[in-house]
Amino acid sequence: MISASSYTPEEPISAIATPLAPGALGIVRTSGKNVIELVAKVFSRPKALKEAKGNTLVYGWIQDLSGNKIDEVMLGVYRSPKSFTGEEMVEVFCHGGTSPVLAIQKLFLSIGFSEAQRGEFSFRAYINGKSDLTKAEAIKEIIDSKTDTSRGRAADRLSGSLSTEILEIKNLIIRTIASIEAEIEYPEDEETIADAFDSTELLKAKAKLEELSSSWASEKLYQDGAKIVLCGKTNAGKSSLFNILLKEERAIVSDIEGTTRDFIESWINFDGIPARLFDTAGLRETSDFVEKTGVERSYELTEEADLILYLIDSSTGLTKDDEQILADLPQNIPLIKVWNKADKLSETSSQGKNPASEKDNYAISAKTGFGLAELVAAVKEKLSKQGQTTRARAGLGSERQKISCDEALASVNHAIASQELGLDAVVQDLEDALDALAELTGETSPDDILENIFSRFCVGK
Repeated sequence: MISASSYTPEEPISAIATPLAPGALGIVRTSGKNVIELVAKVFSRPKALKEAKGNTLVYGWIQDLSGNKIDEVMLGVYRSPKSFTGEEMVEVFCHGGTSPVLAIQKLFLSIGFSEAQRGEFSFRAYINGKSDLTKAEAIKEIIDSKTDTSRGRAADRLSGSLSTEILEIKNLIIRTIASIEAEIEYPEDEETIADAFDSTELLKAKAKLEELSSSWASEKLYQDGAKIVLCGKTNAGKSSLFNILLKEERAIVSDIEGTTRDFIESWINFDGIPARLFDTAGLRETSDFVEKTGVERSYELTEEADLILYLIDSSTGLTKDDEQILADLPQNIPLIKVWNKADKLSETSSQGKNPASEKDNYAISAKTGFGLAELVAAVKEKLSKQGQTTRARAGLGSERQKISCDEALASVNHAIASQELGLDAVVQDLEDALDALAELTGETSPDDILENIFSRFCVGK
């Protein structure tokens, strides 16, 4: 497990950075002191490599110590400090596949390289001041992103937008501390020191911290995704809707009741929001043990859902069975009624209007695709309300960042409320706020936090 205490500065490390599978290219990464000299020992053109400028490519062969050729390669050369880790780096671009990359990695380990630990390249970038923790966490977010929107929000953090915003907040607090200390040191009237505190910039910092703190709910939705459950009576068209939303034939569709006996799930993109979509067994009374078990699981899934899509067969309308099932579903979970088979939907209901025109009711045809765009938009709106934010740019990227932000906000609020206790107390609160923000970006971070962050990275990253 990597940590600041176990980290050996500049030790040459190497790792396979691409999957061990057939492909066009394979990459072996190296970083550390004198790695260019080390790689030159097993490169067919050592002089060209040693003289290469930073951020250039060199063509040649990797060969063993006896001169036997292993693979034809391009070497990416990066010189300190202008590299990802801030150290000397060489990246070997070889032919893809298990054999060449393993052979090159084995050769490197035999000539003085140590095998990199999980996340060690990103850790070195952080230790060497090339990145802060918000950017390091954004790298993992990009790797794990499930939609273009979630990737874009992570890329915004990686580009430094969050770091810049935190720096702005810190500067507001620092300027407030400076003005307070100036009043303490050089008061115009010692009896009115407490009245000299100008909280204008501190209130701005408070507003920015509150906005940042509230952004986590939305960011968490884009990172973790939502859980959406399709449910309803048998033959309402759940599996047909599941397939058309996924744009593939995942679920078996049949006119025979009880075809779906257990749930199936798949990730789906609801206009930028990632979601796990569940197709469940039709809800009905049954004596079949397997189907009954599937029905019980369907109800259990609805208890854990972020949103329920309840399908109604428009050809039969809302039956007493539907009403009973709706009453049995969890009432605290947002629900949308989906009137499937829209071509069979009666123009008017008993109330003299189309039931699908009511709030949270949508008419669709899983067969033709009619109404799907409106349904997807409604799902997105429903989910977005759970993490609503007015921010135009990306916010906090992890629970860890949220905790540190809230600690800073609590200290700022305490400083504003504690003015009558004296300016020394206010300064202490504001210094505590700065400490929390420093932990957020990683200027100060305990080893256990660093281990938790970087141990979740893959080897070679």
